[in-house]
Amino acid sequence: MWARLDAPGRVTMFRSVLIANRGEIALRVIRACKELGIRTVAVHSEADRTSPHLEYADETVCIGGSRSAESYLNMETLIQAAVQSDCQALHPGYGFLAENSLFSSLCAQSKITFIGPPPGAVRLFGDKVRARETMKSLGLDPIPGTDGTVDNLKEASAAAEEIGYPVLLKASAGGGGKGMRIVNAGGDLEGAFNEASLEAEKAFANPALYMEKYISRGRHIEFQILADVFGNAVHLGERECSIQRSHQKLVEESPSPAVDEDTRKAFGEKVSRAVAAIGYVNAGTVEFLRDEAGNLYFMEMNARLQVEHPVTEMVTDFDIVKEQLRIAANCPLSITQDDVKMSGHAIEVRINAEDPDNGFKPDPGTITEFEPPCMDSVRVDTHIKPGYTIPPFYDSLLCKLIGRGEDRAGAISTVKQALEGFNIKGVKTTIPIHIEILSSEEFRKGDYNTSFIPDLFRAKGREQNG
Repeated sequence: MWARLDAPGRVTMFRSVLIANRGEIALRVIRACKELGIRTVAVHSEADRTSPHLEYADETVCIGGSRSAESYLNMETLIQAAVQSDCQALHPGYGFLAENSLFSSLCAQSKITFIGPPPGAVRLFGDKVRARETMKSLGLDPIPGTDGTVDNLKEASAAAEEIGYPVLLKASAGGGGKGMRIVNAGGDLEGAFNEASLEAEKAFANPALYMEKYISRGRHIEFQILADVFGNAVHLGERECSIQRSHQKLVEESPSPAVDEDTRKAFGEKVSRAVAAIGYVNAGTVEFLRDEAGNLYFMEMNARLQVEHPVTEMVTDFDIVKEQLRIAANCPLSITQDDVKMSGHAIEVRINAEDPDNGFKPDPGTITEFEPPCMDSVRVDTHIKPGYTIPPFYDSLLCKLIGRGEDRAGAISTVKQALEGFNIKGVKTTIPIHIEILSSEEFRKGDYNTSFIPDLFRAKGREQNG
């Protein structure tokens, strides 16, 4: 079934969309659907029955108990909810089932459009070893490492000697820092291999590991792409995501202060050609690690919408979620590469209910006061309001604050001012560490890398356990 547009931007294929997620991303998708005239159905667990985002949906459905396995990860219940509420499509948001090829296949079998890439693409990029091989064949060199998995300690030892220490063990089926260990010397390999394999088995039901050269003080650079069913693909420039703790991003900015226009154009074109060549469809992010010599190495591709997509929207003035809906409705891309213009600079900070002075320990509780800043060029994506009690069962993200400036210095000033005026009480948050980051000389100069947070904590005599 093909969609048609009977008014600028209005999709008529989907009467209703089920949002298979929670919190701020669920509200983000609801708003995009409403702007396109699409009815929304929001699901929720028992723990989320009072979540403020439910007030914005046209219909709500309880899908089970408080724990994710009883609700947001229950594929059959989600599909049943979509069918019974007459939804033609389902948006998975990010996390949970967004990169689960079985779930997207089950949606297709039930004649529900999965608003994301096809199952084959999800399977490909869920297998990090296959993804490395595929992207290498398409001109994107991966970080030097093994061609396949290292299936035992003997293979791992031989591979490490060939690659040269330090090396990084990574789960073939995973991401998010799970099943990942840095090995600095041969004497550390056995323990790291066993720990990483066990963690990968628990997290992804697959203990397989592969090995890469560990690039210390690298920079995390990622390109946002969009592709349609007609073989068209565009990139929306890059984001820098090097401010991380335990492989979890805290601050993102676009454009990266480490990427010049020639590199942006060259790698953007490579990325667009690669995703078009494999028949990728919908939104995705191609991630690279930049070494100190300036080389960009392919790390992985996230076959979904990213948490940090708003920072790209701020500099391109383009709605990625609405484009996801149009693509899923079999519309061609609404833009060409020539239409993509990056203007100014944007920075996003993730405000979590965590205590940075206690190893980023989660701090769920009741929000007693919540007053976001009201400033020009500032956007706050959130579902939080005063009186809301944060459940302890899910991630700790409260909101994302995104600020734009005419240049990078202006963006830093805008975001710092907004954070200083952001009133959240009832729980500890990461606002203080964000202000500290934005005030640091290294960040202001744009001279930072993935070691920024560990270095900062060591300098302050604090522990980073998160």
